[in-house]
Amino acid sequence: MSNTLADWSLDVDADEIAWLTLDKLDSSTNVLTESILDQFVAHLDHLARLPLRGLVIRSGKGNGFIAGADVRAFTPMASREQALTLIRRGQRAFDRLEVLPFPTLALIHGFCLGGGLELALACRYRVARDDEATRLGLPEIRLGIHPGFGGSMRAVRLLGGLKAMDLMLTGRTVSARQAKRLGLIDHAVPERHLHSAARTLLHDRPSPRHARRSERLSNHRLVRPLLAPLLQRKIAQQARPDHYPAPYALLNLWHRHADDPQRMLDVEAASVAELITGATAQNLVRVFLLQERLKGLARAADCQVKHVHVIGAGVMGGDIAAWCALSGMTVSLQDQTPERIAPALGRAATLYARKSKDPRKVTAAWDRLIPDPRGRAVARADLVIEAIFEDKDVKQALYRDIEPRLRADALIATNTSSIPLEHLAPALEHPQRLVGLHFFNPVAKMQLVEVVRGQLTSELAVQQAMAFTRAIDRLPLPVTSTPGFLVNRVLMPYLLEAVSLETEGVPATLIDRAAVDFGMPVGPIELADSVGLDVCLHVARILAAQLHTEVPERLEELVSEGRLGRKSGAGFYHWRKDRPHKPRPASGHYPFADLTDRLMMRLFNEARACLREEVVADRDLLDAGMIFLTVASIALSLALMRTGGAQYLAQLVNAAVTIINAGVGIVATSDP
Repeated sequence: MSNTLADWSLDVDADEIAWLTLDKLDSSTNVLTESILDQFVAHLDHLARLPLRGLVIRSGKGNGFIAGADVRAFTPMASREQALTLIRRGQRAFDRLEVLPFPTLALIHGFCLGGGLELALACRYRVARDDEATRLGLPEIRLGIHPGFGGSMRAVRLLGGLKAMDLMLTGRTVSARQAKRLGLIDHAVPERHLHSAARTLLHDRPSPRHARRSERLSNHRLVRPLLAPLLQRKIAQQARPDHYPAPYALLNLWHRHADDPQRMLDVEAASVAELITGATAQNLVRVFLLQERLKGLARAADCQVKHVHVIGAGVMGGDIAAWCALSGMTVSLQDQTPERIAPALGRAATLYARKSKDPRKVTAAWDRLIPDPRGRAVARADLVIEAIFEDKDVKQALYRDIEPRLRADALIATNTSSIPLEHLAPALEHPQRLVGLHFFNPVAKMQLVEVVRGQLTSELAVQQAMAFTRAIDRLPLPVTSTPGFLVNRVLMPYLLEAVSLETEGVPATLIDRAAVDFGMPVGPIELADSVGLDVCLHVARILAAQLHTEVPERLEELVSEGRLGRKSGAGFYHWRKDRPHKPRPASGHYPFADLTDRLMMRLFNEARACLREEVVADRDLLDAGMIFLTVASIALSLALMRTGGAQYLAQLVNAAVTIINAGVGIVATSDP
């Protein structure tokens, strides 16, 4: 028997097992829409009348089970009532699944996220394919909401309060094996055993998995009031309720209603409806859509680069080389001596150990990373990335040396952070193949790469650079070759204005407090100290000459005194154990009425100038740069400095999501 209803297809085999397959039309990914949920319920109503041994729900997509609800449906939400109607539709669909008169099973491969996992939790059994591509999670917190299709109630019931709250509050994803250890699924098996495992469960009908007694204890009405304050303190270390209300709403939902499933469902729906129409969630959804746009600018499949040659084994060059090798490319790494390359290999070892537990993959990455102090491999490279000292004359000398040895179709990329390509191109006979690939530190954490087009850069070179960026799992942001490009140009005036305010007598602590109160993850004075005042001064000098701005004397003085910030132990602040000591301002010091405006308007005005001068093509790309690059780099630099080992809930909101709190203000840069 077979039956098709648009996105779903149904087959019932000779063993009286129904196989319901979701394969969303005109989409490479399965997501839950109102139409798909309605079709799903229609199939369930039909199946409920059949004498079946069981039902298997699976995906017809090769990349995964279900990625969650359709995020694009969240943006036009006109009212809380409209949102509540959609959420309750999902709840009713999964409630219908849960009460079918025969066993149900979710057969999972690839991603099973958000609403996809909520659907799976409504099944009696869950079987997942055991490979690296399979990831399960409830990441709704990263969109400023929490599970709304019954997932919070069912996760708490299945895993116990602490495990379920950890999974939902962090928004993390887990592999099939990790999911099995958590109790989230029944079996993690190789692909060849998926269907037989499903059939065995439906034939044998073992009791469904429940939380152990010790796990259920955390849900007890007498225990929750003791645990909730502890969890709230953990949350408060990572997110402020006025900027990021979702984790607090989820904690309150569990605290008050975990022992009443129906009440928990009702409050869950109302809570998500309230959150999804709020500013934080709407900005987070917007950021998600911006990310999808950047992914769509180029295809990894179009990348022609197989061999990358990196010149400069410093922090940036060495880390770029290590990441490219981990991404599957052959990489040769050049510097003046083997001793200069050695530290880069040490950092690569740390990266590979952190990113992969499979020794075969680590070995393969090492095999692809080739030290090349003499630069012999430059003649074989498809792409040469220059990551040497930020000096025009030194870079030009390098280009004159290597160009005669390059293949005619090889691409040259510079990782310069501030020098326009027009200042470098005269050293080349074929400047049309020079493009900027401005990575951000740390390379393994920062997703975005500024792809810089010079006046002489060919369209082919830009497209190759964009495809290469996608091939190494990074997001390309196309920018034109102007001083500082987008990120440094926007960020530096903001930092320099903070220095000027401090020179005028405003305590550094108050300057930073004003920025944090606005929504930034860290203040500009602390950021400057963290980056290094010598680095800030170097970039400021370059941009000042190009943009006709002044470098504050205070910055020059601190650097000349050797007070470079965190790395020297003193800058604007004194640093102890990588933390700044911030003295309490003397009595009588109060922020100027326009303190926040002075700080933020420098940033916003420079962003608008970049838009006006077409540094980026449109407002959306400007916002993408502001959010993903400028502010995410702030969050990551501070997070890496402070977090060290991961604590329970320490990754409540990852850096990219944390910064969207500031997106309430940052996104406003593109308002008319």
